[in-house]
Amino acid sequence: MKPVYMINGFLESGKTEFICFTLAQPYFQIRGKTLLILCEEGENEYDEGLLKQSRTEIELIEEEADFTPSHLMELDKKHRPERIIVEFNGMWNYKNARLPWHWKIEQQITTIDGSTFPMYYTNMRSLLAEMIRKSEMIIFNRCDDVRNDLNSYKRNIKAVNPSADVIFEDSNGEIDEIFEEDLPYDLNQDIIVLDNAGYGIWYLDSMDHLERYIGKKLQFVAMVLKPEGFSEDYFVPGRMAMTCCADDMAFLGYACEYAGAGALKDREWIRLTATVSREYRQEYNGEGPVLHAVSVEKTRAPKEEIISFS
Repeated sequence: MKPVYMINGFLESGKTEFICFTLAQPYFQIRGKTLLILCEEGENEYDEGLLKQSRTEIELIEEEADFTPSHLMELDKKHRPERIIVEFNGMWNYKNARLPWHWKIEQQITTIDGSTFPMYYTNMRSLLAEMIRKSEMIIFNRCDDVRNDLNSYKRNIKAVNPSADVIFEDSNGEIDEIFEEDLPYDLNQDIIVLDNAGYGIWYLDSMDHLERYIGKKLQFVAMVLKPEGFSEDYFVPGRMAMTCCADDMAFLGYACEYAGAGALKDREWIRLTATVSREYRQEYNGEGPVLHAVSVEKTRAPKEEIISFS
């Protein structure tokens, strides 16, 4: 199988700069050729010296209709590369992209211009979601003037791809972000009460910063989910969330220990007060947040049953 490195992003999002940086790194050097497929031409061009040094051959595909397995196979036979880098066109729907059977995506990265992210997120959300959905890494660059917005940017990305690594960079390099002060609730309260927006933020933030919540007591309204295979004294309290658009829904919740879980009904609404711990769960394939119920009260469904990350 030939490794493919897929670099996504809208025009002028920093794809070329990222690829140039990568080609110049010692760890990215190999004996054979690298085939670099450009699906659009931006303002920045590739340095001929760098291409020669890294044994990289460039091919341009200008039309989405030409990005087909058969055409890509022709380029493969022409250059016989050891690996392929694709600088994908952000205006093409990544969901429709097809590769030759023996090409395997080794890594997928999306670059985003932090200064223009709100515009693309608002007007081209579906295209952006397809790019980031399977990306292992999301790189926000040019974040000098939007540092106060980075917390919400990260939530937007994590809502679509919870497992992605999100990196922010300004003109000085990577930003070591700490966003605790931006949380819409006070971590020092005896009981942290989560409203609709607060629940979504807590769910996503606890993935990266579980240490903030260990031993804390939370309270929120949740729907009961009783997955198959769970023991009688566990259930999952959570909320349905619109992660990108109306057709893209997910249930967001963590395992909760409760002695009376057996009497709960699937999809009924409760007000839960619980403490947070870090524990191993087979469902997590490792350690993660586990709730321990202090009290469970039946309640009505909230006026807005579905939470949104927009």
